[in-house]
Amino acid sequence: MKLFLDFLPLILFFGTFQYADKHKEWAAAVATSAIGFMVSGGVVGLDEAPILLGTIVMSVVTLVQVVVLKVLRQKVHLMLWITFALVLVLGGATVYFHNPVIIKWKPSIAYWALGLSFWVSRMFFHKNMLQDMLGSEMDLPAIVWQRLNFAWIAFLVLMGLLNLYVAYTFSTSAWASFKVFGATGLMLAFSIGQVIYLSRYMKTEDGEPKPPGSAS
Repeated sequence: MKLFLDFLPLILFFGTFQYADKHKEWAAAVATSAIGFMVSGGVVGLDEAPILLGTIVMSVVTLVQVVVLKVLRQKVHLMLWITFALVLVLGGATVYFHNPVIIKWKPSIAYWALGLSFWVSRMFFHKNMLQDMLGSEMDLPAIVWQRLNFAWIAFLVLMGLLNLYVAYTFSTSAWASFKVFGATGLMLAFSIGQVIYLSRYMKTEDGEPKPPGSAS
C-alpha cells in the first residue's frame, strides 16, 4: 500500500496527461476555465493543456499526501518533502508561464537534491543517511555503507542527466512515458540489484545477521 501511495501522484499525472493529450480541445477548455486566472495571459493553449492539467493533479495529490501524514502524525520522508517543494515551486511556475519545460526539470532536481543530501550528510556531518534508514534491517561493515551511499549518489546524478536528455530530445508525451515507466523501471532494477548484493547482511527473525551463503 505504501508503495502505491508513493507512486500515486506520478500515476495520476500520467493518466491525466494521456487522457488530456487525446482530447486537447476539451483539455484546453477545462484548463482555461479552471486555472485561467492562474496563467499568464489567462488562456491555455491546446499543446500545453495536457501537461498543465497533469501538473495540477500531481500538485494537489502531493499536497493531500503531506497534509494527511501530518494530521496522522506520521513521518514525512525526505523524498516526499523534496517532491512537495518542487511540485509547489516548479508546478506553480509551469502553470503560470504555461511552459512544460519547467516541470520537466522537476525529476532531475529531485534526484540531485536527494543525492546532494546523501553527499553533504556524509562529507560534512559524518553521517550516512542510508545507514540511518536501513541500519535496523542490515548489519553492514562501514566500508559497505560508504560504497552503498556513493553508489546511490552516482545513480541519482545519472538519473537526473538522463531525464534531461529525454526531456530535450523527445516529445512531451515520450518524456511523460519515460518519467512513469522508464525512470521507475531503472530505479526498481537498481534497487533490486542492491537488495541482491546486500541480502547476505539482512538480519534473521532472531535479529542475528544471516550467515554467508544462507538461503533467504
